[in-house]
Amino acid sequence: MPPANAGPIRRLAALGLRITGALAFLAPLLTRLVVGWGFHVTGHGKLQDLGKVTGFFSSLGIPFPGANAAFIASLEFFGGLLLILGLGTRIFAFLLSCSMVVALLTADRPDFIQKFPPDPTDVASFTYLLFLIWLVLYGPGPISIDYFLSKWLGLNGKTGESK
Repeated sequence: MPPANAGPIRRLAALGLRITGALAFLAPLLTRLVVGWGFHVTGHGKLQDLGKVTGFFSSLGIPFPGANAAFIASLEFFGGLLLILGLGTRIFAFLLSCSMVVALLTADRPDFIQKFPPDPTDVASFTYLLFLIWLVLYGPGPISIDYFLSKWLGLNGKTGESK
């Protein structure tokens, strides 16, 4: 809190910092909800037609296309749900990041190369990758099962806490 005789700009800056500090929990929460929902929905679609996904993976030259199609569809479906809940956030964000790297190197490669460097965020897998990496590094935030589990277990790590 600035001293009472602080100027209006300093008081306004202090107010802005207090407000943004109080709302900091929203960044990881909203990221988990949006990214998790996106993966859950695409995973559900892939699980509905694994044959089509297997054919697509075959056309990309991905090894063991049937097994990889089932794995990726399940990872997206369940990983998306777990991101929404904030359970195993860093683990599932990492696994889904790996999936996005493979997507950028295979299916999205032509679009990514064409858009890079002017606007790589036009490629959805790149945008997802950025948010997933952020979740791996930052954590799930204070409104997550991970956070409550870490408190309950008495872990002293910064799981889910903002700095």
